[in-house]
Amino acid sequence: TFRPAGAVTTKSAVTRKICQSCEIVTWVSGTWFLKVASMNRPWVRTQVVCQSAAPCGSIRNSSLYPCFAKASLDMKKLLLVLLVLLLLVPAFLHYSYLPSRAKAMNPTLNAPPYAASTAAKALHQMLRVADMHADSLLWGRDLNQRSAWGHVDVPRLLEGNVVLQGFTVVTKVPQNMNIESNTGDSDQIRLLSVASFWPPSAWSSLTERALHQAALLHKYAAASGGKLTIIKSQADMFQYMERRKQDPHITAGFLGIEGAHALDGKLENLDRLYAAGYRMIGLAHFFDNEFAGSAHGVTKGGLTPLGKQLVEKLEEKKMFIDLAHASPAVINDVLKLARRPVLVSHTGVRATCDNARNLSDEQLKRISDSAGVVGIGFWDTATCGKDAKAIAQAIRHAVDVMGVDHVALGSDFDGAIAAPFDATGLVQITDALLQEKFSEADIRKIMGENVIRTLQFFLP
Repeated sequence: TFRPAGAVTTKSAVTRKICQSCEIVTWVSGTWFLKVASMNRPWVRTQVVCQSAAPCGSIRNSSLYPCFAKASLDMKKLLLVLLVLLLLVPAFLHYSYLPSRAKAMNPTLNAPPYAASTAAKALHQMLRVADMHADSLLWGRDLNQRSAWGHVDVPRLLEGNVVLQGFTVVTKVPQNMNIESNTGDSDQIRLLSVASFWPPSAWSSLTERALHQAALLHKYAAASGGKLTIIKSQADMFQYMERRKQDPHITAGFLGIEGAHALDGKLENLDRLYAAGYRMIGLAHFFDNEFAGSAHGVTKGGLTPLGKQLVEKLEEKKMFIDLAHASPAVINDVLKLARRPVLVSHTGVRATCDNARNLSDEQLKRISDSAGVVGIGFWDTATCGKDAKAIAQAIRHAVDVMGVDHVALGSDFDGAIAAPFDATGLVQITDALLQEKFSEADIRKIMGENVIRTLQFFLP
């Protein structure tokens, strides 16, 4: 097709010369731009002004037609190339880059099946295992399907005898993140959100990213044939546990968020997240935000005035506050304000692994005073080890400081960590706890009952 044009303000001889040698014609704001050859200036732009509208045929029949025809053809080719790129680049990111990147970021150090003692295997089958932290919704896997990579999906939760899994959502992480100091100026999740075909609204809004990941878990639960239940209330917990007495081959999950930056700086977004099923909110992740300082941020400050309002609102809505990644000042501020148990969904203890990521004995004691629960992580920064023995040693110290009623599992599965095993290997922790001389009753509490009890009593 040709754009209507009128008389051309050039002499016919010049026009013919232009048309014989033109390479490109582009329509810009009522003006045709032609690239022409000239003896003294090999490549210059010559302007041809269309002064009045006229039928397209006046161009088609004019000496300018070859130029316009060539321009039209070139434009179609360009649009076709752009269309192909628009289709191929996201497809490449989704089907090639994302799986390979996710697999590389979430390795399993040891392949299944996982060895354990006969006593540990027998005990493990009698436990109600609960894990407070896994970032499995981030990576684009269908969690109803058993995957060859990553750490958590419904089939592997069932094989690992996991009764309750915390599905925690990441909405933003900085480039080159570390446990010492990060700003929030960069965003690694944006490319992942595009590659994962998330809605365009989630490409920039952190709240929309959280809502999208919550919707994914609801979709997986709906398609699970009853194998996966989402827990949002005390009533949900009671009904699920009654069902499980009749059918032990089912599991459940609850939703949490890493970092209050997922609110996009707006307290009112908490209502939207609550409606989506979130019941646990971490106040900070790897950088300071509008509400709270991070243990890995620049300022590492305490609760901001907006953060104090958030704590009050979380308590009103009976949502759990997660102090994982929080700065020492935030931990101190929250424990002064909290009237309900606080959680630390995944961490280590400084006594066995001394770094900025982990909790001091004083912090452990104060969290237990709130009736809170601390989940011990499975990765090397949390335990300074790469096996179940290191996890059990961190658990032993936490129990010695806090009491056995306040210690639990907080794997950080699928959280860009190298785990010693996937969800099917949790029996190795049961085995390591037996070797640490824990009683069966204490192992039951650590492996799941402490988390189950806390949700049963303190969910809405």
